[in-house]
Amino acid sequence: MSNLYVACELGAENGHVFLGALQKEGLSISSAGEFQELISSAEDGTTQWDVPRIYQQVLTALHGIVAHEEPVRGLSFFSALTDSLLFEKDGSLVAPATRIPEAAGATELKKILAKIPIEELYAETGVQPLATSPLCHLAAESSRRLKRATHALSLADSFNFLFSGVANAEISQAVQTELYNPVTKSWSERLLKAAGVPDKLMPPIIASGTTLGPVRDEIAHQHCLEDASVVATCSHHLAAALAALSIADQDPWAFLWPGQSTLLGTVIEAPFINDVSREMNYSNLVGYGESTGFYKPWIGLRLVEDCRRTWSEQDRALDTEVLMHLATSAPPFESFIDPANERFSTAQDLPQAIQAFCRDTGQEVPRKPGPILRCILESLALQYRKGLLELEYITNCSFSRLYVLGGKSNHLLNHFLANALQIPVVIVPPEISAFGNVVLQALALGHIPSVDEARSLLLHSLKLHTINPHATAWTDAYDRFLGLTPIASQPAS
Repeated sequence: MSNLYVACELGAENGHVFLGALQKEGLSISSAGEFQELISSAEDGTTQWDVPRIYQQVLTALHGIVAHEEPVRGLSFFSALTDSLLFEKDGSLVAPATRIPEAAGATELKKILAKIPIEELYAETGVQPLATSPLCHLAAESSRRLKRATHALSLADSFNFLFSGVANAEISQAVQTELYNPVTKSWSERLLKAAGVPDKLMPPIIASGTTLGPVRDEIAHQHCLEDASVVATCSHHLAAALAALSIADQDPWAFLWPGQSTLLGTVIEAPFINDVSREMNYSNLVGYGESTGFYKPWIGLRLVEDCRRTWSEQDRALDTEVLMHLATSAPPFESFIDPANERFSTAQDLPQAIQAFCRDTGQEVPRKPGPILRCILESLALQYRKGLLELEYITNCSFSRLYVLGGKSNHLLNHFLANALQIPVVIVPPEISAFGNVVLQALALGHIPSVDEARSLLLHSLKLHTINPHATAWTDAYDRFLGLTPIASQPAS
């Protein structure tokens, strides 16, 4: 007989329901459903969470799971998003659950920074300020809505509340509000005051892996969930992924989460907050066992997507497989770019901008899609080598491997990374956050008796693919990469 756990991921475009099964043979994760249209648009152009629709879709997925006549033991929600929802004293939503437009958030952030300088805001939170954070969202809320509300909860914590009746802020999402001080381990009175947010709205803060209680009676009886408890695992998806890896691997390692913007970081014992980390754009994410994800964003695969968009607009569209073949076949190390160069963030025609950069730096100019794409991917790998050396220096660690998370990695880039970094690159399943969520549920409910046993389960259950480095010319390539300076920008002799 299995112990079953449900982990629900809430995203901006869709949601996923994962089913975790704990058996003698190990731990497995499978998809148990996907739901769409989580966000709706209002007549005034604003967007809002369609909370009733999400709620009903989760119930439908749960009903399908319990139909298999295996008891569900745990339920938990997690999300990459930090949007706040407001609830009244009786537990009803203060509707609508509007998402803050980035422009409105930027206006509120500017007002807050006029009261609290960015140096002090970072010292208070350990997080780089974002216009879409709950700090800015709640600052933009009307005083009427704030007066009606009793709780302000993150999206994932909101659904934990809707299914358990217990309103708490799990630590990993509390940190992302930019209203929490990880040093004092409490809500920041100073930031709440600056944002005009009543402190009564902020719920108790709880550790990752806290059992909130049984599923609410009316849900449990109607959907055969009498044996299920709601667990606040790591409500933030990155914290859930890092929890799984931290349990499975105790050696020093770094992680890369590829995407349009890529996160590069590691896990440290406690928040690292000082002028150096602020100036170098690092943020802290407290998670399971109070360990801390320490990371910063780097330029990511947006450069590849921008090139593909330009080629498509020029009637030169190529599918991913063909592009990768062309890039693999192109000569190595012909030319590099600095991915962070400002011209690439504003270019209307990115392939043309890359060619201009290579011309300005005295390099071979890539003419065709294959060499252009190889130039981008090699340059990204070298950029991440620079980032890894920076991270090792700041944390005083030497990393044994790099985990690539998120399910959106590029196969060729992964091989470039192993050779550029000269450490093994480990490709992690895209469900890694669900693995972390389910393992923390099982630990919280006592179905896995210890972290050591959880480690053994994860090592057995995670299907990891390791790319080992080979001796290459990447060190010489890195020296060339560091010396990139457009000829027009060099000082006159």
